[in-house]
Amino acid sequence: MIDRFDIAIVGAGIAGASIAAELGAHASVVMLEAEDTPGYHSTGRSAAFWEECYGGPQIVPLTLASGEFLREQGFLKQRGALYLARVQDEAMVAGFIARFAGSGAGFERIGRSQLESVVPGLKPEWDRAIWEPGCADIDVAALHAHYLAQAKKLGVELMCRARVTDIAHRDGWQIVLADDREVQATKLVNAAGAWADEIAKLAGVNPKGIQPYRRTVAQLRVDPPPPDDMPLCLDISESFYFKPESGRLWLSPHDETPSQPVDAAPEELDVAIAIDRLQQVTDWDVQAVERKWAGLRSFAPDRLPVYGFDPDQSDFFWCAGQGGFGIQTAPAGARLAAQLLLGLPRDAMTAAIDADCFAPSRFP
Repeated sequence: MIDRFDIAIVGAGIAGASIAAELGAHASVVMLEAEDTPGYHSTGRSAAFWEECYGGPQIVPLTLASGEFLREQGFLKQRGALYLARVQDEAMVAGFIARFAGSGAGFERIGRSQLESVVPGLKPEWDRAIWEPGCADIDVAALHAHYLAQAKKLGVELMCRARVTDIAHRDGWQIVLADDREVQATKLVNAAGAWADEIAKLAGVNPKGIQPYRRTVAQLRVDPPPPDDMPLCLDISESFYFKPESGRLWLSPHDETPSQPVDAAPEELDVAIAIDRLQQVTDWDVQAVERKWAGLRSFAPDRLPVYGFDPDQSDFFWCAGQGGFGIQTAPAGARLAAQLLLGLPRDAMTAAIDADCFAPSRFP
């Protein structure tokens, strides 16, 4: 027996789960997840923060629109963020301020005396920063579980161990899975993350150049331990970021290494680079690397998400290319994508978002 649905979504990470929760009240929907559990790849390996300027000025509207929902639902815990800089970085500080002026993001410039009170052990050359008071930790697991639960409540079917091996378009979509099961759907949503272009190729749709990049994170034991209320600290030149986590330090070298769509693993060299960069910023003693992991962040060529029907295949809908900001923008991104797919009017969450800049038709 072949299962038939109005909409099939490939992927059950944060992108697939959130749009499924938005669509479930309007159509019969199935999520096809290749792994044993949803969120195994990028969603489950996020550094887990909501930061207003992350992703650039064109992402700010998605982030701000998502923030109210995330706060009201209890998924955010206030932390604050600092973009750290030195005298030689002054041009980048000025450029940051100019770039985000008028974007709606909240930030201010601060100096060394204010830094010393919130980042103990900061080396003296780091004497200026951009302060973002609104930055918060995201409970990623709870957010993802919320969307999965909402989708299930609305009748969305989740099929795990459902790796897509072939897709044909004949009077709808025929989707063949690795165990020879077949699913049929009127519309196909590509929420496959790092595999988004691969799914497009299987469906006979032109790929959009969505490139996965490896990002490394390590959990360190340092002396002295970082204060629990220390802000997220990022380099203005994007060579590191770190934040406290339950008495430990989460550290990334802010790496973006092009990768095939794979189960990403951390490289020892990237962890070593991260530690070296940390030691150029603070005088903390790194006592141990307790954990390390890597995930894939997937970007379109212009580093903006791709939401909308493919210009050459009107039943193929893109919900991909969310990079490292996919979780913090999930509420507004999913709402917008569902409205575009279903032809629904905008609501208060999405009214200020320019959907045209995310359209698949922007690519040749």
